[in-house]
Amino acid sequence: MDYVRLGSTGLKVSRICLGMMTYGDPSWRTWVLDPGAAEPIVRSAVQAGITFFDTADMYSRGVSEEVTGRLLGDLFADRDDYVLATKVFNPMGDGPNDRGLSRKHVLSAIDASLHRLGTDHVDLYQIHRWDPETPIEETMEALHDVVHAGKARYIGASSMRAWQFAKAQHAARENGWTPFATMQNHYNLVYREEEREMLPLCRDLGVGVIPWSPLARGLLAGNRSRGGERHTPRANADEFSDVLYSEDDFDVVDRVREVAAGRGAAMASVALAWLLSRPEVTAPIVGASKPHHLDDAIAAADLVLSDDEISRLEESYQPHPVRGHT
Repeated sequence: MDYVRLGSTGLKVSRICLGMMTYGDPSWRTWVLDPGAAEPIVRSAVQAGITFFDTADMYSRGVSEEVTGRLLGDLFADRDDYVLATKVFNPMGDGPNDRGLSRKHVLSAIDASLHRLGTDHVDLYQIHRWDPETPIEETMEALHDVVHAGKARYIGASSMRAWQFAKAQHAARENGWTPFATMQNHYNLVYREEEREMLPLCRDLGVGVIPWSPLARGLLAGNRSRGGERHTPRANADEFSDVLYSEDDFDVVDRVREVAAGRGAAMASVALAWLLSRPEVTAPIVGASKPHHLDDAIAAADLVLSDDEISRLEESYQPHPVRGHT
């Protein structure tokens, strides 16, 4: 496993980040693995050299953080041996202040996350989405205070408009607050709209890019077929995929299948290798509910695509409306 700097920070992370949304409470999502089923997969990830792990407070209503903290505490000898990321924004209760990015919620949410994770700090604390109801100055100052209290080492953001991200960074720098070090955005072979504005902005600002849904929720790994046929439990239960992707995207999926067959590699490995070839990308966040999902991701880190293969993968792309910001 290779290790790279997280954006322009001095922090080193593994080239693959393991997404911990897959582990927690199966009653939250049918495809989520309970702690017993999650342990061997996370153990294999650690043995393969993965040191970067991403979760969020809302995954399994907090249970993902509990499982993540317990597993990583058991599998690593020292807290500094791994990089832990979580997020804030989505509802964690029924009250009007149990969500969003107000100072009240951010400061309460970090303490709740640290309690569930069983640690005194996270390495990366991210806003899960943009909050249109809270002034960005309020949010950035609160996040700055989280960092200076020692509860987070760095802060990051997730899917939003490029102008919103630029506004947040400007507010931080104008006031001497901590700027975002990372952008966790929706980016993969069938959704490349981030290349228009967000990726150039991140490159200019030295922000590390850690894409979510790098396999388009399994589409690029072959979990669905044209005409609506579904091949996995998650594909059958994942209505959000129908919002993000369409029949037109299968032209790209077909190219992934062709390149994978020529390489004798898994489709997932080829799709991830393409993403890893993008200069802005630090580490895609990969979910793994089966051992081969992890094997395919690890293989991608060593798979170097030719210029011709990259061109073939990209040439069938169809522009999309902006998706994944809500």
